[in-house]
Amino acid sequence: MSEYNLEQSHGMHVVHYGPREAPPLLLIHGSGFSGASWNPVVPALAGHHHVIRVDLPGCGQSPPALSYDVPVQAGRVAALLDDLGLRRVTTVGHSSGGYIATALAEQRPDLVRSLALISTGPSPDALLPQPLPLRVLLAPPFGPLLWSRRSDAVIRRGISATCARPVNIPDDLVADVRGTTYRTFRTVLRRNTAYIAQRSMSERLAALEVPMLVIFGTADRRWEPSSAHQYDAVPNARVELLPGVGHIPMFEAPETTGELLLGFTATAADSPPVIPNA
Repeated sequence: MSEYNLEQSHGMHVVHYGPREAPPLLLIHGSGFSGASWNPVVPALAGHHHVIRVDLPGCGQSPPALSYDVPVQAGRVAALLDDLGLRRVTTVGHSSGGYIATALAEQRPDLVRSLALISTGPSPDALLPQPLPLRVLLAPPFGPLLWSRRSDAVIRRGISATCARPVNIPDDLVADVRGTTYRTFRTVLRRNTAYIAQRSMSERLAALEVPMLVIFGTADRRWEPSSAHQYDAVPNARVELLPGVGHIPMFEAPETTGELLLGFTATAADSPPVIPNA
């Protein structure tokens, strides 16, 4: 796997993989993570796609931003795709990255060919109690102090707490997670909640006429696994449940996740383009 054209664009660190002439596929990570969270599935995807991996503002190698509102984040991604001259991009979001992917399709349907959402919570009432390591790190008044003193082992425990299977957390992701500040993480969580509190994901997605894939682990520890069935009501949506998988299928079941994404992109490529209403 080779990466190239590492760049900063619209406040985001951007990495490209695969041939530029291949169909474009955009990867958007979840809260507090970075583009490194996609590493286990990138090699398979880059064999068939021009993969664009971003670090959202305040995460990974991207500087903080003034606003973390989901529509604003989507606007930054749209500006990036415009600069790259890309249209009809398969857009994949993990966890809250799915909100940004959805908001992108809401704002700019000309940019989104299809949507894939992985472990994306559908509504606020589906949120489970936070795993203990995260509750300790996020709760004031000690949260901010503990956050700044996190060791690599603590970060790995925090990530692993959302998984149902043993996982290997790579060093580059640990380093990226360390770089996200307490304030940024808390703000991002609040803005994400506001987005789905305003309108649930099933309501938002029902208004989008694009092919969709939803991947959800039956042992997700962040969102109630049964809430994945809320997506059953969305037209054009295919829901895939992964038995025994938690919140991070890219780490817990990378081969299956990659195969599902590639199968979806191949099928979506055969779908006629949706012409947005004038």
